[in-house]
Amino acid sequence: MKDMADEVLFDFLHMEMVSHVYKEQQSSKGELDSKDRAVCVSILEGMGFRVGQGLIERMTRDSPSFKDELDMMKFICKDFWTQVFRKQIDNLRTNHQGTYVLQDNKFALLAQLSSGKQYLEDAPKYLAYSCGLVRGALSNLGLESVVTAEVSLMPSCKFQVVIQKL
Repeated sequence: MKDMADEVLFDFLHMEMVSHVYKEQQSSKGELDSKDRAVCVSILEGMGFRVGQGLIERMTRDSPSFKDELDMMKFICKDFWTQVFRKQIDNLRTNHQGTYVLQDNKFALLAQLSSGKQYLEDAPKYLAYSCGLVRGALSNLGLESVVTAEVSLMPSCKFQVVIQKL
């Protein structure tokens, strides 16, 4: 019962964060244009980045170091994702050149939205925080990355992670 309560609280907190960021931006402008929406996405992504850094630090404190990039990504897909979203990623693909695609067929933060096409355009604002979580976690593991998300059919979601080679 406690796990379900935690899940619901996280869902509500996430929805309120998104709502608050968008309302704050809108209150100063009236109608939001694409630049304003980009600012909102950036704020949410930044919040997720910081939380991702902290979570991965706690989770890996007593773990042995990872042998390679793929090992880190597997950890993100299994342990990290389970810790945050209560399930593992459904599918991980890579081109072995620093690009990874993480497929979640029932992404928790989209499951509450209707599966109809009318909500498809709202989906990106609910994914920014999660992109930040992954980017922050990878950053603390020593991998700088660009993380984007794409939804073609709700509540399924693909996160693309491109590792930046320094």
